[in-house]
Amino acid sequence: MNIRRWSVGVIAAALLVPGVAACNSGTTDSPTGSSSASDVPADPKEALVASTKGLAEGNFTFTIAADSMNGTGVFHKPSNSAQMAMKVSAEGFAMEFDLIQIQPDTWVKVDLGDLFAGIPGMEAFKDKYQHLDATKAAGNKNLDLLKDGTDPADAAAMFKGVTDVQKTGEGAYSGKVDLTAVKESVAADEDMLKTLGDQAKEIPFTAKLDAEGRLTELVISVPAVGEVKAQEIKVTYADYGAATPAQKPSADQVIEANEQIYEMFK
Repeated sequence: MNIRRWSVGVIAAALLVPGVAACNSGTTDSPTGSSSASDVPADPKEALVASTKGLAEGNFTFTIAADSMNGTGVFHKPSNSAQMAMKVSAEGFAMEFDLIQIQPDTWVKVDLGDLFAGIPGMEAFKDKYQHLDATKAAGNKNLDLLKDGTDPADAAAMFKGVTDVQKTGEGAYSGKVDLTAVKESVAADEDMLKTLGDQAKEIPFTAKLDAEGRLTELVISVPAVGEVKAQEIKVTYADYGAATPAQKPSADQVIEANEQIYEMFK
């Protein structure tokens, strides 16, 4: 999967990890409390599209889980801060990644496990956050969580193209989604989409909304094709309007980033 594609690894491709405010599948009412169940559109597709408005406000926590990765994160636009952390493992490879952004500063900590032994100079950085030079990191979307939106699944774009969508219960929906139309999603890895071919245009999904019509859970069911194993990619959202701002690491945990970090995330 692709840290943010959002990624390269949201992943190296899709990398997110612990150290972020705890996320759970419950939600916290927004301070305004202006929404209610009566405001949720009756049409299933319209309800799903409307459910992502809270994500656009950029004040929530989330979790991501799939066969080879588990991660957590927080976005807090009021403070221009975000944090994403992830554990990724596949075919004997394991990696932990933690990225903190409090504009204009960014810190990243990477643990490549046994691979550190094979990368000159990297062992010294294993337990440190590397502070990035904003000038050098400029334009690198894999190191800028706040640049192009704040939803790792890009549910807003995804729901615009759903088909066969139906309401299956109170706040519960199912249908099919065209993943080829989603470019910035943890569920839309480029290599996976190529392998899936036309099947990628009709991927089953389920979604859950809270009583105020906000998205709380999205599950994408990827079928087995070729080297792609059948799996579920699950994203949950919580703490709408009440997320805790990301916190900068303490000075004793920080060093200046080396050139390898910039290259790694290009």
